[in-house]
Parts: sequence; C-alpha cells; structure tokens
Amino acid sequence: MAIKNAEDNGPTKKDQASSDTLFDGEQPTLEEIRSWGKSFDKLMRSPSGRKAFREFLRCEYSEENILFWLACEELKKETNPEAIEEKARFIYEDYISILSPKEVSLDSRVREIVNRNMVEPTPHTFDEAQLQIYTLMHRDSYPRFINSPQFKTLAQIPDGVSASGSTAESPSN
Repeated sequence: MAIKNAEDNGPTKKDQASSDTLFDGEQPTLEEIRSWGKSFDKLMRSPSGRKAFREFLRCEYSEENILFWLACEELKKETNPEAIEEKARFIYEDYISILSPKEVSLDSRVREIVNRNMVEPTPHTFDEAQLQIYTLMHRDSYPRFINSPQFKTLAQIPDGVSASGSTAESPSN
C-alpha cells in the first residue's frame, strides 16, 4: 500500500518492504508515524510505534526497558489474584532482580518501594518503577530514536532534517 503525501512520492520499494516486515501488515499512516516524532506519548500509545521503538531499543541493547513497561501494562489488566501474584513474580525475577540479565535501572528509593509492594502484589505493584523507566526512555532513548536513520526512513524524513522539521546547521554527535 503506497502512502501519498504532497511532500513526497510515496515510499520506495525498499522503504515499503522494510516497513512491511516491521509492522506485519498493520501499516500505520505516514501522518501517524510522523506524530511519533512529536510526542513520546503518541509513540507509546501506538502498537506500531511501540514495535518500531522496541526494534530501535534492541539495537541499543536496552530492549528490557520497553519489555518491562509492557509487562507492567499487562499486569494492570489482570484481575485474578493468583495470576497477579504469578505475573508480579515473573516481572520481578525478569526485570527487578539484580540477578537478572534483563534488569532495568531503578534508583534505590523505587527499588525499595517495589520490594515492599511484593509482599502482597497487586496490579499496581510496579507503578513507581514503570514510571521511572517510562521517564528514562522518554528522556534518554526517545530523542535518539526520532533522530535515528530507522525513524527517518519510516517517517520519510530526508537526511539533514530533524524529526521536528528543522534543518541541521552541522551534524551533531
């Protein structure tokens, strides 16, 4: 499916093929993709946006952040007390435990809150930790994502132009 826009002639075959494999048939519009460059919240609310961001984080070796955030979102939907406890233990072992290879970076205050909450897990056991990781992704990874070649290709933004639409005076590091 070709996306037409007054600014371009639609995706090239190469661009279309790469975005088709990234989104598995649930192709977002060019307008939606470009909205991700303006709002981290829009990116994270979009299943396609989360998928593209996750691929970027995988390349940066920080995919555990979005995986943790997604696991917390799933836990919040759970109503069965036994399932809540089981899911909370899995999340703790996978992302909070210092023994985990997928441990997320939390400060000691939030880590202590999570440890207290684990005595009787609820769907909101990890809210503080989830917020801290969301903030970390927003401040740290997101600016790199919207300026990455991957995002610029998806959003059909020419080299030398930032995701916000301004032209770069000189390449930044």
